[in-house]
Amino acid sequence: MELILLAIYAAFVWLIFIKLKWLPWNTVSQVIVVIIPIVGLTALILTLNVVAPSSADVRVIKYVVNIVPQVRGRVIEVPVEPNRPVKKGDVLYKIDPTPYQLQVNALEAQLANAIGSSKELEEQLKGSAAQVAQAKSAIEQASARVREVSAKVDLARMRVNQNRELVAAGAGNKFDLEQAEANLKEVEGQADGARSAEAQNRSAEAQALAGERQIRQRLGAKANGEYAQVAQVRAQLESAKWDLSQTTAYAPANGYAINVQLRPGSMTAAFPALPVMTFVEDELQVIALYQQNELTQVAPGNEAEISLETYPGRIIKAKVDSIVWAQGQGQVAASATLPSTGAMPVHANRFPVKLEIEPRDKDLFLAAGAMGHAAIYTERVEAIHILRKILLRVSSITNYLILKLH
Repeated sequence: MELILLAIYAAFVWLIFIKLKWLPWNTVSQVIVVIIPIVGLTALILTLNVVAPSSADVRVIKYVVNIVPQVRGRVIEVPVEPNRPVKKGDVLYKIDPTPYQLQVNALEAQLANAIGSSKELEEQLKGSAAQVAQAKSAIEQASARVREVSAKVDLARMRVNQNRELVAAGAGNKFDLEQAEANLKEVEGQADGARSAEAQNRSAEAQALAGERQIRQRLGAKANGEYAQVAQVRAQLESAKWDLSQTTAYAPANGYAINVQLRPGSMTAAFPALPVMTFVEDELQVIALYQQNELTQVAPGNEAEISLETYPGRIIKAKVDSIVWAQGQGQVAASATLPSTGAMPVHANRFPVKLEIEPRDKDLFLAAGAMGHAAIYTERVEAIHILRKILLRVSSITNYLILKLH
């Protein structure tokens, strides 16, 4: 662009001073003619770098997911093809599910057994409650019997005392006294039996209450509304089902798998440091790196254009999404030593600007790692933005040139 402007300027100088000779061509005019383009182009370029900054370091970045197996086992199928488009949810590989299916079957049986045991405990609780009620009823009957016999004992004693007084006074019959004493011993024996029966019934009640409490304690241990044993087996079953589901790996997003080293018959292990393949998502970010003083007028929403080497002659429309106001040189790692300030940074301290591709070029395939140039057009001095657009398009056209001799 600068050469074009200089050529136009030179044509006007030739026309005015040489061809038409409107002005004299002397030392003063020659100095002025030389100074004007130097000052003008310098001011134009400096202004353009502020109101329409450009970057020669644009990078296409894509999300990369390392596919790591969640369970160990023998691989039985790898249907994914390397470096081919894959849709989200497509199968990447399958591990032999047999041992995990057997574990699920065993835990399902254990769960059914645990549920049956809990129902059995509930029935036992009902039985214990019935035994407690029966023991209480027996205690009430034994207590009534004790009271009844105690009244008879009191009556028998009173008759013995009466007969003794009559015999002592010579008015009573000795046989009646002996009969009364025999009746007293009989009812006292009945009273001892009734009290013994009451004590036995109370012991049975205590035993029934202890059994009921024990069953209630076992049933009272719950987790998430279920009995503890049932909840424990159910949790183990859910874990086993999850392991079974992990025997088949699916694509986490639209993209393509690279570095696919997995083959049927291989053994996998759930170890984060040993991924079996690398998955590159279609979702991407475009980052342009700018010097710090180039971003004084840049704001989110500004128009931007991108020229990538992978698409010579094509301009990709975009807009500024955000400026990442952070970089590694602005971070001090936690350490027991003082931060070092002696060494100078190897690379210039630049800030990345995230660019969002416009809908027109949204479906354009951009390779991960593609590089090129970009320009941002701020809302200042829009009249000279055309110069930056011309420069970017010229740069894009030069991408057709492959300058090498081998």
